[in-house]
Amino acid sequence: MSVVREDFREILRLVRPGSRVLDVGCGEGALLDLLAQEKQVDGRGLEISAGGVAACMARGLSVVQGDADQDLDHFPDKTFDYAILSQTLQATRQPRHVLAELLRIADRAIVSFPNFGHWRVRWSLLSRGRMPETKALPMPWWSTPNIHLCTLVDFLALTDDLQVRVDASAAFTGRGPARPIDPASPLENWRAETCLFMLSRVGSEAGQATEREPKTVSGDLFDG
Repeated sequence: MSVVREDFREILRLVRPGSRVLDVGCGEGALLDLLAQEKQVDGRGLEISAGGVAACMARGLSVVQGDADQDLDHFPDKTFDYAILSQTLQATRQPRHVLAELLRIADRAIVSFPNFGHWRVRWSLLSRGRMPETKALPMPWWSTPNIHLCTLVDFLALTDDLQVRVDASAAFTGRGPARPIDPASPLENWRAETCLFMLSRVGSEAGQATEREPKTVSGDLFDG
């Protein structure tokens, strides 16, 4: 049995059964496949690499090739219940725009990212003067796809700037289960190796159990 990533387990816990889900930067489809099997979601994926798209299609998943920085703009408003960006935000060219688009096309956005404020990162910079290589940041600086690394505090400042609400959060340390994040604690930015947030627009009705008209994804994006 394959090992399920920590943030995948938390996402699985947060997503409602039967929901409409878009997984942005879905890779080879591991999370989409898990959500389909465990939560029977109506899942779609957006993946930049041709190899990732081919792997998803081999799993029987509905995935198109596209770039989150550009192609989220083509999705209609409120097409999905959840838009997921797992360990991908820091690899986008326009993270603020991408996050805003997630919350335009979905009721809720679930975002996970490596925390550059973690103590191992700080220690590597302080003691060695080198860019860190950790479980959450495993690649050397010259080959990593990450271009906009941020800390927990940076991300919370971005949510304030976008005026979005944090509905749920989780911190992962690589040891033990996920735990909720306390944004008021100054230690959180040191302890959390990876962070996950579920966000919604302030004043939205996201998460309420109300009947809604069924929505379909634009045919141009998922035909074929």
